[in-house]
Amino acid sequence: MALQYPDLDGATRQYMLEELELDIKEGRLYISPRLSGKGVADYPALLGSAMESGDDTSLAAALRKEGRLNATEQRRKPKGGYTTAAVPVTATDTLAEGEFNRFYARALCRRAQNEGDKELKVHRAKPVETPRPQSEALIGSGVDPEKLLLDLRTNIGVEPALGVPPGPNSGLSVQLIKVLTTRN
Repeated sequence: MALQYPDLDGATRQYMLEELELDIKEGRLYISPRLSGKGVADYPALLGSAMESGDDTSLAAALRKEGRLNATEQRRKPKGGYTTAAVPVTATDTLAEGEFNRFYARALCRRAQNEGDKELKVHRAKPVETPRPQSEALIGSGVDPEKLLLDLRTNIGVEPALGVPPGPNSGLSVQLIKVLTTRN
């Protein structure tokens, strides 16, 4: 089930594509170690296609095809050493949701900065069975677009320092809220 992206329109999609181009140009696009060689080669174009006309669900579906994901991965054992384990069946969903959502949030940061009459708030974009208390505490809180954009551009492939979005499968995202102004 895709996250709900209430502000996923043409303007947001354009900003997402610009952010993707920036990451590619600067050599900082997150590439999951779970992607196969084919997946690594195809990923930037698949992500761009989802940004143009899809969402995290369409990206996950594309990643599942043509051997784009490794079947196994190395995992560290608790007492030292490594073992080979199957890649979780939810890996494509987790990757697609997390990265699409990060670019969506980056795009909304830019819109809030450029449009001037909008701010960002954290919202529940997907119902989860057992919500994390720290995620629930974030819902409805305001987010500084400039700080969040810098955070998301800097902390590639890891949980952002500001905790928005708060890690894989949180079901949280941000949305634009029109700033109400009062007349004198």
